[in-house]
Amino acid sequence: MDPDPTVLRPSDTIDTAMCYIMKHRYRNLPVVDDDFHFLGVVGINCILRLALPKAVIMEFGLNNAAFIRETLEDLHRRFNAVREQTIDLCTYGEVSVVRPDTPLVETLMILYRTQSSLPVVHPDSHRLVGVISYWDACSRILSTEV
Repeated sequence: MDPDPTVLRPSDTIDTAMCYIMKHRYRNLPVVDDDFHFLGVVGINCILRLALPKAVIMEFGLNNAAFIRETLEDLHRRFNAVREQTIDLCTYGEVSVVRPDTPLVETLMILYRTQSSLPVVHPDSHRLVGVISYWDACSRILSTEV
């Protein structure tokens, strides 16, 4: 577990979040308030969601977008229109988390199934105490002597 993960604040912009995500190749980053209470995550899918036409991403939208002829410039322009807005456009609160006392195999199973870093949240205070990534887990598994 990384006990000092990179975090975002609700006042951060989408541009700030995406710079961290792209520079460090994060799949998502936790969002915390000033007291370090866990609020959710902002992830790489936000870039696609904000760049794609609304008809493609809406709940009962298109099933096939082969007929849409947009350019990379169109996608870039759509994303640029919102990049200075705060991350609330991209914050997802409904994510899998683990507690500090979650058993090891349970944690690894959740990590495997979600295919995303896991926020470690204290059950009583709801404070973020760390993040477990694939890299953390795999590094420990590979370095452990039997």
